[in-house]
Amino acid sequence: METKQHVYNLIILDESGSMNSIKNTIISGFNEVVQTVKGVAAQFPEQAHYISLVSFNGLGIKTHLSCASVEKLDEINGELYRPNSSTPLFDAMGEAINTLRQTTDSLSNCNVLVTIMTDGMENASKEYRKAAIKALVDELGEKNWTFTYIGADHDIESFAESISIKNTMRFEKNPTSMRRMFARETRSRAYYSQKIREGKSTKENFYSEEDE
Repeated sequence: METKQHVYNLIILDESGSMNSIKNTIISGFNEVVQTVKGVAAQFPEQAHYISLVSFNGLGIKTHLSCASVEKLDEINGELYRPNSSTPLFDAMGEAINTLRQTTDSLSNCNVLVTIMTDGMENASKEYRKAAIKALVDELGEKNWTFTYIGADHDIESFAESISIKNTMRFEKNPTSMRRMFARETRSRAYYSQKIREGKSTKENFYSEEDE
């Protein structure tokens, strides 16, 4: 029996107070991504997709799912997603990524897609600093890890580059821009799995020019 290619989807979602103004749009857009991840898993049956979902703010880092089969991914709602407090982005990244690599480091046939969504830069981490996160991204970027950064209200390209993330997408805090952002995200996920199927590199050009 052919061994499936394992694909681990890690989503790190900002739940800080500044996200409250777009809470409903984030919820509806994220739920579209949920359906896309499930659809991609069905479209590429040779790939076994798993999901880890982490949200974060100054009140704590919450792991909603950890390496769960994609069938267990449910839509989120206002009870699950409650923006509040500050933005400990580095702590959320460090904790979530290091937890996931405990599973993936022992696997030879896996790809990892990390998606970070935030509307502001780091301002509250206590355990991890920028240098540590950059080193982590650099190290895992040499393996089959792909990092993407989706942001608003700051210089996302400069900030992402400072932690070695090249795949970026910007959105404005209005429904039209956010619908466009989530639509591009869903298309890119399908293209990512297609590249895995074809044995192509997945590390860069996640948001391709053709997808503009």
